Amino acid sequence: MDTMFDTLLQLPLFQGLAQEDFTCILEKVRLHFIKHKTGEVFINAGTPCDQLVFVLNGEITSSTIVEGSYSLIEVIQAPCLIEPYSMFGMTTNYISTYTARTVAHTVNISKSFVMNNLFRYDIFRLNYMNILSNRYQILHKRLWSPVGASLEIRIIDFILNHIERPYGEKILKIKMEELARITNDTRISVSKTLNSMQEKGLVELHRGEIFIPDATLLANSRQ
Repeated sequence: MDTMFDTLLQLPLFQGLAQEDFTCILEKVRLHFIKHKTGEVFINAGTPCDQLVFVLNGEITSSTIVEGSYSLIEVIQAPCLIEPYSMFGMTTNYISTYTARTVAHTVNISKSFVMNNLFRYDIFRLNYMNILSNRYQILHKRLWSPVGASLEIRIIDFILNHIERPYGEKILKIKMEELARITNDTRISVSKTLNSMQEKGLVELHRGEIFIPDATLLANSRQ
């Protein structure tokens, strides 16, 4: 079996699926393999999520914008599945914009094929429900977490509460005044706290943005 198909089998939605079942699926569906060059935007926020998009190799970024306020960029390593939770529900549009940070390859499977064929396999349905349930449980836990006592913890919580994956590089583009408003403190205090976090290696400060080299470090310092 081709290496790309082996990669698909490693993704959460297909884990546990028998190879003969996967071969049967491949005989029924037309897979759309697409190569994306560095810097290419291949999904725009707000467009309909009418297919499952699997990133097979390369490195991509997701960019989520709160209009007129701030934005968050996450670096994502392949293999990964993009927003399976956006395919169903009240709003079936992509939340973020996705860009190839390096040359990347994706494969797309239409929503109709997912519903009419893939959902017939118990393991696929179970994997899909687990992905949605895990995301809900993570968001619920964040919602009910107590507010941090110190300003540093409130800043860390703000960042961690907005990321999709609790590891890897992140870039928060935000004005100091806006972060002060969100954390209910002064601009001067926020500036001092961020500089302290930079000295600890948790963040790197640049004009108009906060670079987080590894979100895992923020989570560990929060504990």
